[in-house]
Amino acid sequence: MSPVVERVLLVDSYDSFTFNLAALCRKAAPDCCIHIIKNDQLTFSDLSSYTDYFSAIIVGPGPGSPDIPEDIGAANDLWRVDNSRLVPIFGVCLGLQSLATQYGGKIKRLPVVKHGQVSVVEHTGGDIFKGVGVVKAVRYHSLHADLSGNEDLEELAWTFDNDENTRIVMALKHSKRPFWAVQYHPESVLTEGGGIEVMFNFCCLARSWNATRTRSLLPWDSKASTVFGSPWPNLLLPSISKHCTESRTVLTTTLHLPDLHAVMICELLDVTNDKSPFVMLDSAATPGRYTIIGCLHAASPHITYSIGDDFLHLQQGESCSRVSLGSHDIWSWVAAFMNQRKASGGLSNVPFWGGLVGYLSYEIGVESLSIPITVPGGRPRHPDMNLVFVERSIVLDSKDGVIYLQSILEGDEKWLADTTELLRSAAQEHSTRSANAAHPSTDAQTTIFLPDGETYKTRVSIAQEHLYAGESYELCLTAPTRISLRDLPWVPSETQSPSWQRYKLLRELNPAPHAGYLRLHPTTLVSSSPERFLSFSRPPGATFQLRPIKGTVRKGPDVTRAVAEKALKGSPKEVAENLMIVDLIRHDLHAVVGQDVDVKQFCTVEEYSTVWQLVSVIEGKVGNEVDAPDNRRANGALGWELLRRSLPPGSMTGAPKKRSVEILRTLEDGERNVYSGVFGYWCVSGAGDWSVTIRSCSKYDNRYGCKHTTGAPVDDRAEEWVIGAGGAITALSEPELEWQEMLTKLRSVLRVFGYPASCGN
Repeated sequence: MSPVVERVLLVDSYDSFTFNLAALCRKAAPDCCIHIIKNDQLTFSDLSSYTDYFSAIIVGPGPGSPDIPEDIGAANDLWRVDNSRLVPIFGVCLGLQSLATQYGGKIKRLPVVKHGQVSVVEHTGGDIFKGVGVVKAVRYHSLHADLSGNEDLEELAWTFDNDENTRIVMALKHSKRPFWAVQYHPESVLTEGGGIEVMFNFCCLARSWNATRTRSLLPWDSKASTVFGSPWPNLLLPSISKHCTESRTVLTTTLHLPDLHAVMICELLDVTNDKSPFVMLDSAATPGRYTIIGCLHAASPHITYSIGDDFLHLQQGESCSRVSLGSHDIWSWVAAFMNQRKASGGLSNVPFWGGLVGYLSYEIGVESLSIPITVPGGRPRHPDMNLVFVERSIVLDSKDGVIYLQSILEGDEKWLADTTELLRSAAQEHSTRSANAAHPSTDAQTTIFLPDGETYKTRVSIAQEHLYAGESYELCLTAPTRISLRDLPWVPSETQSPSWQRYKLLRELNPAPHAGYLRLHPTTLVSSSPERFLSFSRPPGATFQLRPIKGTVRKGPDVTRAVAEKALKGSPKEVAENLMIVDLIRHDLHAVVGQDVDVKQFCTVEEYSTVWQLVSVIEGKVGNEVDAPDNRRANGALGWELLRRSLPPGSMTGAPKKRSVEILRTLEDGERNVYSGVFGYWCVSGAGDWSVTIRSCSKYDNRYGCKHTTGAPVDDRAEEWVIGAGGAITALSEPELEWQEMLTKLRSVLRVFGYPASCGN
């Protein structure tokens, strides 16, 4: 008989670091199978009947307190299991606090909250710390365990807070039962000495305890499999379809026209016709390189979807049909759509050959967290998914001065030839009519509705109270600003586009590497985003990269690199914010791609056109066999699944993500919608690149959308724009400074409406 496979059960309390802990466990015990369940997935009586399937249990971290049943679920009772069902258990953070409360310990607030901060931890050198040297541990907690009056608990490690006056328990064990726990986060990327070493020691102690008591595991069977599912990592690609058309061939023409810029090319096309859809993803500043212009035609498929609906709208030319999702959700429907539209034969150095371009809202990410959303009535809503399928495109390489014309339409050589002639003629004329931004008209009656400063600062304080209570480590609080334009000069919409003029001005004032102009009715999005969210390379063996930004210093005559380094890398608050998001992103990547996740760059100060920014880079990879081309699924289906499971962007929520989003919904007045979602592309080759929708403004205009567009027709001489802005609130935040930071971010976009950059409140 073959030996029973070692299995570990990881109890997840809705944390955003859970899969990092799973990866650490897998690294310590490479041959074990790890099954992950939520802490409220089973009652304790049901859960206890399955403990004999597992060699060990890990009670992971999470928001809240073990004193609140809804926060801890069935995990509290695991520590009190009957002797006949004893199993070795390792607790982390909330897990340690849970163990402490079950044996007489009390939960108290820390004198000083520790979220994303590193402490030196002293220890006994025994048990889980056997052979461990100096421990520098990342802490994410505002509550701690007081062991006075405890029964049978022994302190294994500790640190000192509050100027060395307060001793804080960092690890403990039960004197009679196989229970160990740490308060800090061994799985954090910055924990040194007490990470893999401690997890390895726990695995050894668990095996030894099981062997000494001749504890035998039950063989895995269909009953257990039904309850606990497949072990992590489960790299089976989603969105499998039974049907696929033959792959299209990419037609490409290469031109060397270094003097022809993106704005000039757009104005040679249809960008000034406000009635027509238009998309450009613009690398308007370094380190951006490629700008993508979609050359849409009358039949370009346009997909719109709103959360809560069991249908989508598919528009092609004058025809707009309501399509039932059937057995799909919107994500699998789009994956099936892309499975029918594969292409090959494009140039390997060109990132985009054709595919879907558009945006995904913040709320579509909230929906994927299984948080109930009630769509508000009254004001018309932007679609939550708004994508157009681009079959003809122009890609500019700003580094090499090369332009690529591409089509994935069969027999489209004439379009390539005609567009080549158009661009060459424009280059020969040395046209400069679009080199500088034509400023939008200032003749309109403009009213700007800023957020109320006192309300915002009060909400910062309320957010901090949630942090002190252990509900979150960081909360990204935002607020909308509304701009109302009335009595605009009348212009023919077929030849002039006010939104395009605003984009050109924004591009001039605030050039950004991940900018974009998306006119996908009823939504127009004008963005100067500095932040890439997620990119994934062409399969097989794709690389998935996220580049979170937390920390910005505006350039100035006296702001040298050394000054920026001190202000950013020298700030505990800025580094802590960045660390929390890096650990959250590692969790998102581990959840989908498995073990191979690496932090390539941590808190590096990068120089951009107008600012210095604190940037980290996290990458995940899969083997060629995982995402190899398959006629049953779309190229890049794994990247699309990672995008689904990573939204909303952690840099716009905080961590743990689910609880943070729930809290933010009580602190903000309404939906964020387009703002703090993502925009970008999914290429027919399987590559993708998505940016965070910040430093952006959007407007709703239903005059030219399909017949299903809601709301009363918009006045031809009026516009309503919305700009979102905010910042990450931590325990170290000061309300007045957070308000000023929000205004600084807001002004970078408000300037296109005539709002002065240095204006006061």
